[in-house]
Amino acid sequence: MPDEVWTPIRHVYVAGQWVAAASRQDFVGAAHADADYADRHGRVRTRLIFDANGQGTSLARTRPDFREALAHADVVHADGQFIVNMARRYCAEPIPERAPTTDMIMDFAKRCEQSGRSFYLLGASEETNADCARILQEMYPRLKIVGRHHGYFNGSEEQILADIADKRPDFLWVGLGKPLEQKFCAEYAHRIDAVWTITCGGCFNFITGEYRRAPEWMQNSGLEWVHRMFTQPKHLFWRYLTTTPHALTIALRQSDKRLKVMKYDTPFEAN
Repeated sequence: MPDEVWTPIRHVYVAGQWVAAASRQDFVGAAHADADYADRHGRVRTRLIFDANGQGTSLARTRPDFREALAHADVVHADGQFIVNMARRYCAEPIPERAPTTDMIMDFAKRCEQSGRSFYLLGASEETNADCARILQEMYPRLKIVGRHHGYFNGSEEQILADIADKRPDFLWVGLGKPLEQKFCAEYAHRIDAVWTITCGGCFNFITGEYRRAPEWMQNSGLEWVHRMFTQPKHLFWRYLTTTPHALTIALRQSDKRLKVMKYDTPFEAN
């Protein structure tokens, strides 16, 4: 299989992981280039797009199953601002900007209105999933949402994989939360019929307004986690209180000037 089936994406080594030195528009462009290639030459397996943030950085050190799933990623983008800040200070080249999936899904939707590329939404509750699809359709009337399914499908994986195969979306968004979404993608990567599969956590809940985004100044200064911790204390207070200091320690100790270009079947190193 030639390397050119996927658009090469440069990654830098930060916080003990390889993270793409790419902007949100770089991701949109690469995804469309991969989809164009798939149209001409046929699809290879789905390209797995995972995210890097404080919770994931910490979980990778404390949960072997999550660490194993992360090794299947083909691209990792900087969802957390502290990843961007660390790369600017310690890495061979900077990460241009933070790329949270809550923003990227809008970037993709806007471009897909023009390109005709399609979405499939997998995750959240049935109500949230349906509301998310409706809101996206209202915001982007020409966006093709060819399928969707809630995230409470224990034991129904075969049915969902069959539905995805029937709908053949270009971009599959998987919002099951860590570590379930990474484990699902890693287990079924060779059976998911989508050009890109993008994990997106609570993205659907943010789109529906169920979760609130932090003020822009908090996002830009890397403090969105503080906002989330105090707006959802029951679910997130202890998580952020424990994972944020751990992730920062890892980032300070395990960031360097290595570079790697990720393309088809370029393996991530086990660290």
